[in-house]
Order: sequence, then C-alpha cells, then structure tokens
Amino acid sequence: MAWRQLFLISCLSAVVLLSILREGTAVAVGTRRLAGQEVQEGVEGKIFMQESDALNFLKKRGKRSPKSREEVNAENRQKLQTDELRREHYEEQRNEFENFVEEQNDEQEERSREAIEQWRQWHSDGLYPPYLYNRHHI
Repeated sequence: MAWRQLFLISCLSAVVLLSILREGTAVAVGTRRLAGQEVQEGVEGKIFMQESDALNFLKKRGKRSPKSREEVNAENRQKLQTDELRREHYEEQRNEFENFVEEQNDEQEERSREAIEQWRQWHSDGLYPPYLYNRHHI
C-alpha cells in the first residue's frame, strides 16, 4: 500500500512540475516570438519597398525605351571599374611572373658561374690568363 501512495505522490509532483515548466517555457517562447516578429518586420522593411516606390521603379523605363544618361553613365562607370580591376590583376600577375623568371635566371647564372669557376680552377696551370687554349705543351 505504501508503494502505491509513493507512486501517486511522485506522479502528482511530476505533473505539477511539468505544468510549471510548460508555463515558463510558454512565457519565454512568447517573448522570443514577439521579439522575432519585430526583427522580422525590420528585415522586411529593409528588403521590400513601398508599393508606390515599386510602381515608380517599374514605370521608370520600358524594355525598348532608350536608356537615360544616368543609366548609361552608371553602366560605363561599372565597366571602367571592372576594366581597371582586371588590368591591375593582370599587371600584378605579370610582375610576379617577371620576378619569378628573374630569380630563376639569377640562380641559373650563379650555378653556371660557379661551375665555370670550378672548371677554371681545376684546369689552371698557373699561367695568365688561365684558359685551356693558353696552355703551352712541350
């Protein structure tokens, strides 16, 4: 009999505890939901424009009507900016490659100079100039 009472008391306390927790989460979620709605309205205000502004935007120019001077100037500025960026990029790439080639050539010249110097030291007979063709064989 005692275990039944213990079981009923534990179930009743679990129900009370769950109901209290459910109310607490509902309050917390409710405030988050309200704050989320405010944030979402702010984002919608940034993304979407007023209907009158949208209609004016769409009425601004038809598909086949000529572009205004401002539109042409804006497009030309964008093209010039992209051309300048492309030019800078290619110039930077060219400079890097030229530096790389110059370093490679310098290293090759250094190696060949060292090899020539070693060959001259090996074949030197103490005469001046110390070249092979200047040797005097008896």
